[in-house]
Amino acid sequence: MTRREMALTSMAAAMNADTMPEARLDPVAYSRERHKTAPLRLQFNATTPAAARAWQRKLRVKLRELVGGFPENPVSLRPRVIETKDFDTYTREKIVFTSRENMEVMGYLLKPKAVAGALPVMVCVPGHGRGVDDIVGIDDKGKQRTDKAGYQADFALQFVEQGLAAFAIEPLAFGYRRDPINAAKGINNNSCQPSAGAALLFGETMIGWRAYDVMRTIDYIETRKDLDAKRVGCVGISGGGTCTLFASALDTRIQAAMVSGYLNTFRDCILSLAHCMDNYVPGILNWAEMSDVAGLIAPRPLFAETGEQDRIFPLAGFEEGAKATRKVYAVFGVSEAFGTEVHPGAHVFHGVKGVPFIARYLKGI
Repeated sequence: MTRREMALTSMAAAMNADTMPEARLDPVAYSRERHKTAPLRLQFNATTPAAARAWQRKLRVKLRELVGGFPENPVSLRPRVIETKDFDTYTREKIVFTSRENMEVMGYLLKPKAVAGALPVMVCVPGHGRGVDDIVGIDDKGKQRTDKAGYQADFALQFVEQGLAAFAIEPLAFGYRRDPINAAKGINNNSCQPSAGAALLFGETMIGWRAYDVMRTIDYIETRKDLDAKRVGCVGISGGGTCTLFASALDTRIQAAMVSGYLNTFRDCILSLAHCMDNYVPGILNWAEMSDVAGLIAPRPLFAETGEQDRIFPLAGFEEGAKATRKVYAVFGVSEAFGTEVHPGAHVFHGVKGVPFIARYLKGI
């Protein structure tokens, strides 16, 4: 090859690299590059408890705005118990109450028989799948099971076994709260796509809608003498973990939270991988990362778990998000109130360390 030919070849390669580099055709690479310069205007950087509390006040107001806000005047709950069942060690009520105009919430209240007095209670939120039945031991035929099957492992029952009441609610667009078209497609199909899209059209979010249902659930708990509204926790996996994190960040009545299969960085999960529309909060990266949302829960106890094989919420993102969250708890002087576990499984509820961690705090208040 002559020097001229070599020069022309080098020039052509340089032109190709300049005009059509692979990274410039990749929207995920572009998004991750954008994340490097995301404003994150309210990212945590406090060094004292007083500064941390001031930061929380500002971010909580902004977060409420970002998820679309909540009704200024809550409607009457109008609760009704539509079924009661008795089991060996607990009772289960099927309850419906009004969350907002033209929208009701359905849930199961499980109470252990062996514990007297007003019970501490966990609000339990399932992730994508069959819905609330799948966390209270009801199989896909409507029968009661005993093997804690499925990726959600009947986690509401796990808290009942710890001596807590569990109020397991059906998230909007899952299970009993789906539109007829999607419900007809199968038991595991959801209504997230039309519903989350509709929320965005109204300038709101599915995260906001579901978090508000948790808040109204606590309003209902406050009406029950057999439940202790001063000892309320919240727990969820996957989409239920999303709801738990945001609801606990926004409603300080929640005294302890457990997030399974969600805590991460927005960069490594929601921004980089295909997720359901119900995960998105427009503009949030202008203000905060996921760890900042988690930091709004401090100094209240928070436990986060993930699986080594979780491909939806990658381990590296969990470790980074947990490290940043831990800094908030350290500034508050309560590092022990933030617990984590990495289990060997995939995207599943584990609970080995997290369930007793949360139960211990709620029973000790």
